[in-house]
Amino acid sequence: MWLISRLLKALPARRWKGLVADREFVGREWFRFLRRKGIRRAIRIRKNTVLDKLRADEWFEGIQAGGYRCLAERTYVFGEVRRVVATRSPAGDLVILATDFGVCETWQLYQRRWSVECTFSSLKSRGFDLERTGITNQKRLERLFGLVILAWVSCLRVGVWLNTWKPIKVLAHGRKAVSLVRYGSERLRHALRWGLNELPSLLTLLTTPFLAPGAAKSEVVSY
Repeated sequence: MWLISRLLKALPARRWKGLVADREFVGREWFRFLRRKGIRRAIRIRKNTVLDKLRADEWFEGIQAGGYRCLAERTYVFGEVRRVVATRSPAGDLVILATDFGVCETWQLYQRRWSVECTFSSLKSRGFDLERTGITNQKRLERLFGLVILAWVSCLRVGVWLNTWKPIKVLAHGRKAVSLVRYGSERLRHALRWGLNELPSLLTLLTTPFLAPGAAKSEVVSY
């Protein structure tokens, strides 16, 4: 709540599409806080969450992989009246969301959370290894985190640009061989080591912002 309160000072709730969160971010106080701040949400809830005297997984036990289902009426979830929708992943995991949005819009929003997971992964063990730092001083941590974010965005910027004219290979399972961040990181490292003549053009690219969503020839960003 402290982090959201700080964010609201810079980005008022009226400018939010909504908040998407996983099962760790549930509870009466949290849900009440979001309502009072005017923040719409699509939050995954645990299978054992009680909805109208039944566990959530009992309401959706017959759902098949790839199928979607919504409770006919809104119900109380941690003291707040919410729509509850569910699906089952190809791996068999039951995904249940308490939401303020329609069914289709809920899943469109929740699928974007995967980009957030990929971002965290590339900042931590699969990328910049940020969590291995021994720094404990808050000010120094803030500076370190800021530098890592700048480096991450730089890699993403180059990766997006590179992918527009040399797309990343898609493997048999349908996923890209590497992420856009990794793609850009490899190009930057190569330029710093072996292709110094390419650096000026890359630096110019890094000072060029991403195109706004919906703009002509907009670059597609999917981590």
